[in-house]
Amino acid sequence: MLDLAYSLTRPLLFRMDPEDAHHRVIALGASLPGLLGTLAQGPATHPALATEVSGLSLSSPVGLAAGLDKNGEAILLWEQLGFGFVEVGTVTPKPQPGNPRPRVHRLVQDQALVNSMGFPSAGVEAIQTRLSAQRNAGKWPSIPVGFNLGKNKDTAAKDAASDYSTLARSLSDLADFFVVNVSSPNTPGLRALQEEESLAAIVGAVLANAKDTPVWVKLSPDLEDAPLAAAVRISINLGVNGIVATNTTVSRPTEASKEHASGGLSGAPLFELSRSRIQVALDAAEGRVPVIGVGGVDSAQRAQTLLDMGCRAVELYTGLIFAGPGLVGQINQGLVHGA
Repeated sequence: MLDLAYSLTRPLLFRMDPEDAHHRVIALGASLPGLLGTLAQGPATHPALATEVSGLSLSSPVGLAAGLDKNGEAILLWEQLGFGFVEVGTVTPKPQPGNPRPRVHRLVQDQALVNSMGFPSAGVEAIQTRLSAQRNAGKWPSIPVGFNLGKNKDTAAKDAASDYSTLARSLSDLADFFVVNVSSPNTPGLRALQEEESLAAIVGAVLANAKDTPVWVKLSPDLEDAPLAAAVRISINLGVNGIVATNTTVSRPTEASKEHASGGLSGAPLFELSRSRIQVALDAAEGRVPVIGVGGVDSAQRAQTLLDMGCRAVELYTGLIFAGPGLVGQINQGLVHGA
């Protein structure tokens, strides 16, 4: 039923600016999570999908990637659609508007997005206050909720660890896990924080303030084999509990994507690059911590491919934009029946 509804409304949404459409959908999801879940015939999970990652019990290995629900506005919706876990964010310490608009572009033929949003965020204080009140009111999902952490644009690289420690300390009582984001291409200088000295300072700061909350590190698909493997090993040696591979890419593998010089590409064209980077991460991790695969996951077949490679879970975001919210249930069903 939801697939039909989305097929009817998608042309209207796609006539809108992508970011405006995004805000409208999030607002609807925030106000009517149960209805959308019912239309999606969810939560479409199955006992066979249950798994454990970093000590977290997941009803499905399919999670929502960061970027869709930046401020945790629709936090009750994602479980209703069949997700097994969700990342809120990216959250920054201070509120910031992000980069100038337009900053999101749909590549319909490619089933892809290019975004240069630059971490627009309500700021950690506002997010922590609102979500704490929501949880205290009993309006909280039963699936694990994590927070993707990023520094403010105007924070110097040498002070970045302070931003990340502030975030972990502020959200430690709400978070089931943290994801250290040092790999978005849309904040100047952020990707340089994947280098050993900066990465060690940031990860150490988060671990020191996360209490017993699992900490994952999200890495870029644009790192070559050696620096990517090094970042994985450094993170594990510091004590992280998981690796998220990968973020969006600055590469432009399709003709349509080449029309947009700046921003990170996500969606279907990212899958092959992401898969190759995931393999490097898996090899470097050597089973010491789980690897969560993300990048171009838009079907049960692609999700199963990453799980078969050795990923303990997968995440998606862009696939929802093109296939609609029923996609999660379809992937779950496909994984149960053998993608």
